[in-house]
Amino acid sequence: MSIQRIKKNDIVIAVRGVMRGKSGKVLEVLKSKDRAIVEGLNLIKKAMRKTKDNPQGGIVKKEGSLPLSGLLLFCPQCKKGVKISRERDGDRRARRCRKCEHSFDG
Repeated sequence: MSIQRIKKNDIVIAVRGVMRGKSGKVLEVLKSKDRAIVEGLNLIKKAMRKTKDNPQGGIVKKEGSLPLSGLLLFCPQCKKGVKISRERDGDRRARRCRKCEHSFDG
């Protein structure tokens, strides 16, 4: 497991694979697998069984996971995916854009 540079609700951009250049919001980070589920990226089709919650059943499109190594944080000031630096901000660590020093943590 590596240092966590991407967290839930971050806006990220894919830099590898079929989804290259597309961005979305992180819905979930799977720490043990070093993967993340991003809204609107890597859509897969899954066969769902009929249940009380889903009485119709059938084939459903949902987001699959992407490797964290293929994602970059999207900087709103630079308008592109950027690498980050981790700096101490008082008693906690803050993630900052390496180019424009934009803070991603509050």
